[in-house]
Amino acid sequence: MRRVRELLKLRLEAGLAVSEAARRTGMARSTLREMLQRFEASGLPWPLPLELTDKELETRLYGDSGLRTGARRRPEPDWAALNRELKRKHVTLQILWDEYIEAHPDGYRYSRFCELYRSWEARLPVTMRQTHLGGDKLFVDYAGDTVPVIIDRRSGKTQKAHIFVAVMGGSSLSFAYATWGEKLPDWIDGHVQAFEYFGGVPRLLVPDNPKVAIIKACFYEPQANRTYSDLAAHYDTALLPARPRRPRDKAKVEACVRIVERWLLGRLRHRRFYNLAEINAAIAELLVTLNDHRVLRYVSRTRRQLFEELDAPRLKPLPTTPYQLAEWRVRRVGLDYHVEVEKHFYSVPYRHARETVEARMTSRSVEIFLRGERIAVHLRGSGDGKHTTLNEHMPSSHRRYADWTIEKILSHAQSHGPSVALLCQLVLEHRPHPEQGFRSCMGIVRLAKTVGPARLEAACERALLVGARSYGQVKSILDNRLDGQPVRRRKDEAETPVAHGNIRGSKYYH
Repeated sequence: MRRVRELLKLRLEAGLAVSEAARRTGMARSTLREMLQRFEASGLPWPLPLELTDKELETRLYGDSGLRTGARRRPEPDWAALNRELKRKHVTLQILWDEYIEAHPDGYRYSRFCELYRSWEARLPVTMRQTHLGGDKLFVDYAGDTVPVIIDRRSGKTQKAHIFVAVMGGSSLSFAYATWGEKLPDWIDGHVQAFEYFGGVPRLLVPDNPKVAIIKACFYEPQANRTYSDLAAHYDTALLPARPRRPRDKAKVEACVRIVERWLLGRLRHRRFYNLAEINAAIAELLVTLNDHRVLRYVSRTRRQLFEELDAPRLKPLPTTPYQLAEWRVRRVGLDYHVEVEKHFYSVPYRHARETVEARMTSRSVEIFLRGERIAVHLRGSGDGKHTTLNEHMPSSHRRYADWTIEKILSHAQSHGPSVALLCQLVLEHRPHPEQGFRSCMGIVRLAKTVGPARLEAACERALLVGARSYGQVKSILDNRLDGQPVRRRKDEAETPVAHGNIRGSKYYH
């Protein structure tokens, strides 16, 4: 309005022609004439009243009471609705303007449309600019889009492969890796492959709040699951999940996801894949171009160059062995001091029967923990419903019984005498199953503790002669002290003739 006052002064007070006033002020003559027309239509006096403000002058000249010559109102878009649409996948201002101009052919041109939107957007709450230190954070997530994989060439049946994405905070060096799903084994495998790709470990891992990794998504104290925490401990890093419903906390990986979907998946859309190895090989080739050859506009360097300068010197070294996936199960020890894990039973020390324990499973082993202390470790079974039992886990009474085998019984019996060993062998042979004779043999051998080996040997010798084949019969011989008495053999009885009137000899039948 200061310029309007100056123009009015030149024209009305100094009396300059319109062309001369326009020349001096650098304004178009048509614009000056329009302004003079608006002044005459407004009914304002000259000179202008001192109490008239610039805002009031503008309202009198260009408001509802002003002249509308040449003025044209254009349809105004719903900027809030456009802002919501821009948050959808793959939607741009160009697409929204095309839709707007199709509905309103007399609407704003594209440049003015973008300018008005940016002005409206500037009134939104400000966003804090995040600065990421080199080697400090690694952002991880899964891309929303998938890649179809042909798993049956005859029928053409496909299965979707999911893309795990990781990006370094300092350099934006990006990594992508295809997995069959987004379950815990896939999530852990993606992290292990990412660490190998970057050649080191950052100080912090920043995931979203996926159920596969975060048990409790809390604004203040999120809780990660046991396996994910073990991964972080193995690589000497820490977990810093993004706040729930705060995608800006991980804006770096969200941008990386868009790059992966447009740069990688867009270029792979016409290719056919038959396994994950083929997809990962194709992704690795494109990552070389993305990270090593594409120059970032604002820094004039590639992502790889920034990584070598910012992130690589500050990364922690990789451990000597990569993390092996371990899953945890909460179990209750049975009365038989065994724990069921994946349809197999593993023993723990008998004193922990009926306790609640945690089982840590890897591909080769099963570890049992009680209140953070490992109480048992076993090679992993095949899930056949059988039992794996260690002798040191058994009570002494069970251990003695469990240690007995046919060979051990016969060897122990032989140490007490040949008759003891022979009797035990006959006991085992005369049972439908040898194990049914274990207790009888154990009882016979243990009789030596009370009567001594010599009496046991004599009792077993008598038992062999009279055809006794049980623990009770041997014990009866000892209790009745028959082990020291001679046994009349049948052949001796046959040599001594028996004289009796009712007995006929061989001559009778001649």
